[in-house]
Order: sequence, then structure tokens, then C-alpha cells
Amino acid sequence: MKSSYNRIAGQSVERLAALSDGIFGVAMTLLLLDLRVPLKSVVTSETDLWRALAALWPDLLVYMMSFMTLGIFWIGQQTQLNFLAHSDRHLTWIHLAFLFPVTLLPFSTRLLIDFITYRAALLEYWFNLFLLGATLYFAWGRTTRANLVKEETTEETKSAICWRIIYAQSLYAVGAALCVFSTYLSIAFIVLLQLNYVIAPKDWGKA
Repeated sequence: MKSSYNRIAGQSVERLAALSDGIFGVAMTLLLLDLRVPLKSVVTSETDLWRALAALWPDLLVYMMSFMTLGIFWIGQQTQLNFLAHSDRHLTWIHLAFLFPVTLLPFSTRLLIDFITYRAALLEYWFNLFLLGATLYFAWGRTTRANLVKEETTEETKSAICWRIIYAQSLYAVGAALCVFSTYLSIAFIVLLQLNYVIAPKDWGKA
């Protein structure tokens, strides 16, 4: 008896994780290309070089924000994959859709660096974050609905992963809304939010 191709395709969690790791690695590397070394033609002394480096701080801030963005979403996807017993064709395509905004982030970063005071650039960057969160949310929804999780996965764990995405996306939206006052205020809010997720101060001292 022949099996339907769509029922047997895309079941390897390991291959999906390997592809994701590669794309995240490339995207993180491409971010560095957005940092430009000061032109030798405008640097005639060490003082000029220090001034030129100091002028790069907005670029460095956006670069750090984007690097943390990719790190946070890589961990988010890795967490979901760790609880997968196996994948299926639909879930694999949702994760591939998740990787699409990952590849877009270097562009969004470059746009924000070049037009850091423009609300349109900030909102485009936020929309990139929204796409990352939305696709990751749909991926977990498919995982739980199709019962693709490992048997030992508790309902508490399923809920925690879901609500983590919702909370984060809500706060990112608040950060984007602050661009009404200043794009720098939006960036500062998002950076602080990401630092909170990276450092996780509430979990200090816990095993």
C-alpha cells in the first residue's frame, strides 16, 4: 500500500535544526557588514579616528540590538525543536517561513542604521520582529494541535512557550509605538527589553 508523500515528507527535526543553525549563523555574520570602518580620506590623525569611532555608536547600538534579536529568536526556535518528537510537512514549512524574516533582518538593520531618525525605518524593523514572533507562534500552535510534542511535555511547558511569545510581541509593539516621540526612545526600549531576556535577572541563583 502506497503512502501519501505529504504524510511522510518533512519529518526530520535534526535536518530542520541544522538548516536553521546555518541560516542564523549567516544572518548574524551579515549584520557585521553593516558596520563601516571610517574612511581613511577623512581621518588624518588619531584624534580624527577617535571622533569617527565615537560617531559610530548609533550603528553599534542597532547592530547589538539585531544580534540580540537573532539570538533570542534562535533560542526560541531551539526551545520548540527540543520538545518535538518529530515534525511533519506543514510544521516544517512554517519553520521555513520563520527563517524568511531571519534572512530579512540584515536588510532591516541596514535600513535602520541609514535612516535611524525615520519612523518608517523603525516600523519596518518592528514589522520584521512581528513576522519572527508570528511565525514562531504559529509553529508552536501547529506543534501542539498536531500532537507532535514529546510525551513528557507538560501542559505548563506548552503554555509557557506560547505566552512567552505573546508577552514579547506585545512589548515589542509598545517599543515600536514609542517612535511617535522618538525613534531613539523606541530603540532604547527594545534594547532594554532584549537585555532583560538575555540576562534574565529573575532567574539568577536558580538551578
